[in-house]
Amino acid sequence: MSRIGNKLVEIPKDVKIEIKDGVVCVEGPKGKLTRKLSDRISLEIKDGQLLVKRVADTKIDKSLHGLFRALIVNMIVGVTQGYLKELEIQGVGFKAAVVGDKLNMALGFSHPVNYLIPANIKIETPKPTQLVIKGIDKELIGKVATEIRAFHPPEPYKGKGIRFVGEHVKKKVGKAQATGK
Repeated sequence: MSRIGNKLVEIPKDVKIEIKDGVVCVEGPKGKLTRKLSDRISLEIKDGQLLVKRVADTKIDKSLHGLFRALIVNMIVGVTQGYLKELEIQGVGFKAAVVGDKLNMALGFSHPVNYLIPANIKIETPKPTQLVIKGIDKELIGKVATEIRAFHPPEPYKGKGIRFVGEHVKKKVGKAQATGK
C-alpha cells in the first residue's frame, strides 16, 4: 500500500489544476507547469483536495502512485513558492558572472566556460563565487545545478571546484604527507 500516494493533496486557493487527456496542468501566481500522467494513474478533485488513484495493486502501480502524488505536490509548491538551489565556487581565480542569457565561469581552464541558461530558470551571482538558481520546476533546477557542478566538481585534495552549499567534500591526504616526508 502506498502511504504517500493515499494522502490527499490540499490545493491552495490561488492554484488552479486542470486534467485533460492524461495531462495535469497546475497554474499559480508564479507560473504554469504541465506534466503527462501515466495511464496507470488517475486524478480526482473534490472539495479543494486532490486524490491520486491507481488502476491496480501491482508493484509498479503502487510506486507510480506515490511518485505522481509527489510530483504534483512539487508542481503546486513550485507555482506558489518556487524553488532555489545554491552553489559555491572554491578555488583561486574561480568566479562566475551572468551576462545576458549565459553564465560565464572562470574555472582554472585555459578558456572561459559558458553555460546557456534555460528558459524559466533565473541564475543570480550575489558574489562572484556564489550562484543562486531559481525557478518553479524543481526537476529542471536540479538538472541545471548538476550540469553546472559537472563543469568542475570539487576535487578531493584541495577542494577546488563547484559544490552545493553545505556539501561536504571528504579530503584525501596528499602524497608527500602520506609517506611521512
